[in-house]
Amino acid sequence: MSLRPLLGLVLAAALAGPARAQPDAPPIPGLQAPERAAAVERVPAKLGRLASLLGRDGDVRIVAFGSSSTEGAGATSPAMAYPALLERDLEERLQIGAASRRSITVVNRGKGGDTAEEMARRLERDVLAERPDLVVWQTGSNDPLRGVPVERFVELTRAGIAAIRATGADVVLMDQQWCRKLSGVEGADRYGEALHALAAELNVPVIRRRALMQSWVSHGLMTPAQMIGPDGLHMTDAGYRQLAKAAAAQILVGAGLIQPSLARN
Repeated sequence: MSLRPLLGLVLAAALAGPARAQPDAPPIPGLQAPERAAAVERVPAKLGRLASLLGRDGDVRIVAFGSSSTEGAGATSPAMAYPALLERDLEERLQIGAASRRSITVVNRGKGGDTAEEMARRLERDVLAERPDLVVWQTGSNDPLRGVPVERFVELTRAGIAAIRATGADVVLMDQQWCRKLSGVEGADRYGEALHALAAELNVPVIRRRALMQSWVSHGLMTPAQMIGPDGLHMTDAGYRQLAKAAAAQILVGAGLIQPSLARN
């Protein structure tokens, strides 16, 4: 059945007010120590569907939605794009092996150059049609580069979040990368600020990529040149690898399975 009528209803619902918080979820036995020990004190779960599936050994289907950072521009191969690395990292953290009854699938639906306008047009076909349990939505980098008004960016992101949630799926946002090219665009930071304000209003977890990248440099984990390629915009294999690790940890925090302190890297 087509989801177009649903999307119209969802837009109206999204404009009406914030979504309700998700229920708490129990810790799961598959986490590695010290994550297992830290999960004894239950963390409020913002990703209720994911928490439920992981709590009963359910299979999980994730769609990584976004632009070139999701597609993997700058990586040496698709296997080094962050969605492929995220799938492997989640499997390792959840101890998924040959004897496991659970599987994690991360579908890459990134398309280079997309703004919120293009992503809105392909949301149904590329995301909702996949019937995901979780959508990781990377957005807000191309909009300032291509002059999309910040108000339009917020409007489309709000409607997209509501459409995803209307299917029963969870959603996590990922903000801008920290890079030379975006830093040189006047007002680019307004899109990140708007994304965080919308996420707070709708109770959506955020993978704070910009802040994470700054912390990796300040803590000596890598240099800007090791993290961002020569074009000054796209991440390298090393940058994507670190991003996937951070994303996996934040997703487990959002599912209420590990303490936020364990997601810092």
